[in-house]
Formats: sequence, structure tokens, C-alpha cells
Amino acid sequence: MKNRYDVVVVGAGPGGSITAKVAAKGGLDVLLVEKRQEIGSPVRCAEGVSKKGLKKFLPQIKKEWISSEANGARIYSPDGTKVEMAEEMAGSEVGYVLERKIFDRDLAIMSADEGADVYAKTTVTDLVIKDGFVKGVKGRHLGKSFEVECNLVIGADGTESKIGRMAGIDTTLKPVDIESGAEYLMTGIDVDDFCDFYLGNDVAPGGYAWIFPKGDKRANVGLAVLGKHLLKKTVKRPIDYLNKFVKEHYKDGKVASVILGGVPVSRPVKTIGNGIMLVGDAARFTDPITGGGILKAMESGTMAGETAVDAIEAEDFSENTLKKYENKWRPTIGRKNERNYLIKEFFITLSDDELNGLARSVNEVKITEMSVTGLVATLIEKNPETLKNLSKMLFKYL
Repeated sequence: MKNRYDVVVVGAGPGGSITAKVAAKGGLDVLLVEKRQEIGSPVRCAEGVSKKGLKKFLPQIKKEWISSEANGARIYSPDGTKVEMAEEMAGSEVGYVLERKIFDRDLAIMSADEGADVYAKTTVTDLVIKDGFVKGVKGRHLGKSFEVECNLVIGADGTESKIGRMAGIDTTLKPVDIESGAEYLMTGIDVDDFCDFYLGNDVAPGGYAWIFPKGDKRANVGLAVLGKHLLKKTVKRPIDYLNKFVKEHYKDGKVASVILGGVPVSRPVKTIGNGIMLVGDAARFTDPITGGGILKAMESGTMAGETAVDAIEAEDFSENTLKKYENKWRPTIGRKNERNYLIKEFFITLSDDELNGLARSVNEVKITEMSVTGLVATLIEKNPETLKNLSKMLFKYL
């Protein structure tokens, strides 16, 4: 490890690795560090991405990255009413379920191939701040302390991001803006090529359960509970809800691994400061409805990497210059997150009976647009009076 770099990227998930790749390809001297000893492990998500979205950033898809391909999604209301979302063209694939352990590692390797230095088992413990600017990082690598100078630090360190807080950015999440999740990788269960979602207060208060197929009778089976509900004495731990769900649906299946963690379902935080940018989950770019964050991490990483190249060329690392980054994500990632945050805030107020009513109104409709927008637009069309307040809020988005 050298004593100085142009850019230090903290966190080698999809957002951090893409940031490092873009910055290094732009001619910058880049250090990418990851606190875990193995990049991509442990997996902390359901691993689903849209096919079109992934190809936007990686035109050449390796077969090793893909566990299975999903042909659509089914949503089950509390009383079991099914709403199906699928592509119009028969047989066309609409999504991938990844193997994150392989996928994340390969993204980090891509950044190294572009010239970035990549160090695992490396923890950043503090930032070097001089005259109001972030000027470097301090940390430990394989038990030894180190200090590195740089012009920019980019925080890609996930939901629990410490880099933002160290730089004075408020990344606090309110209980209503975080989901607490539990997931099993299960084997020996019957699944097809659809992703399934289950709603209901008995299933996951303020959240939902999911089944993402991974082929060979395997699937990611998990759920998430809205943080504010966990403050109630009557609400159980997510793992307890998951055990109940598994007993009801997959009692003969076997658990191969366990994942626990939190997912932001908030609006984005401030993402820049003097010498600092945040990407991905650290910036709270996860989808407020689905909790999905892989593609938004990669999109924001691309934007941050490009902005870093411009800043180095201009020799200006002030917040004013780094506004170029916010100017890129606000009309794209920001617009979608704001829309979906409004939808989330509305739907978490609905009772199970109201959810059942909405589901019954569209359960015979074939929703061919595989997106949140397509589903919500169909619901509003079928329930104009019930959803008139939501319709008003989303007028400029739908």
C-alpha cells in the first residue's frame, strides 16, 4: 500500500468497486479497501436485479454471476390473493438472481484490472481532516496501522456507513426508514422461475417476505420488518417471523446459511462534502419499497467515479465542485427514490383488509410492465377513489 493516492474508496461492494473501476479507468491512482477478508461474503441481500439494468453497466454478463433467471413476480396479499407481474413476450427473461460472492469479487477484480489497488481485511478507523477538507484515511490492515493521504475519500461502506458520520454527514435513520431483515438460503424446496412476495402484518409488519429462486431446488427465503414496528412489544424479531413463514411454506426444506441485517428505506442523505462523496447504501440510495440497492449502487458509483476524475483534473475537491455528483443523481436516482418513498409512506398505513381489497381489484389483470410504476399505475386505475390521495402525490411521477 502506498502512502498517497488520488482517491480512496471505502467498501468493495458493487458501488465501491464500480467507483474504483471508473476512477482508475479515468487515469486516477485509486485505493479500494474492504473490511471483510473475503469480498462478496457474507452475502447480505436477496441478490435480485433486473436484466436490463445490469446490462446497462456490464454489457458482457458472465454465466458464473447468475444463479437463475426470473420470468416474473407474484405478489400475495394477506388473504392469499395473487397479483402477477410478467413480460408480455412469452419466454423473455426479466431478471437475474445473482451469485453475489462471485459477482462482487469479479467487480473488484475489474477495478484492479483498470489499475486500482485492492486490499481486503482493511478497516478505516478515522478520516484525516485538515482545514475543513478530508485529506486521507487512517486504518488497520492485517493487524497493522496505516495512514494514507488522498484528495478524495468515497464512502461505499453500506447501511452502517461510518465514513459519512466521520465526515460530519448525518446518516441517521429513523425507525420508519429502516427495515430489519432475516434471510435463509434454503435447499430442498419446490420453486419455479418466479420471484414471490408475501404481504401482511402476520407475515412481516410494515414489510414483506420474499422467495428468490436460485435453481436446483434452492432459493433465498427472507423477510423484513419495518423498524418502527419493532418498537412495539407485540411485534416479534424478524428471525421469528421468518421461522414461522418457513414452517408454513417450506417445512421440509433445509437451511444452508443465515443472513441478518438492516436495509435503508429512506430518502437519500447529503452525499458530498469537502473531499468526500457517498455512494450506494451509504448514501441511502436503496429503493424505499423493495429495498433493492445493487443497481443504484452501481449507478451512483459510476457518477461518483466520473466526478472524481473531473475534480482531480480541476484540482478542486471542494463541496461546490463535487455538486456535479449530486446534480447527476438527483434527477435520476433521486427522482425515483422520492417517488417510491411517497408510495412506501402511503402503503405502510394500509390495513390487511385494504391490501386484500387492492389485490382483488387487479388479480385478473396481466401486468406486463415489470416495475413498481406499472403495478401502482394499474392499482390507481382500478381504485381511483381509494387511491386518490396517492394519485395526487404521484401526479408528476406516473
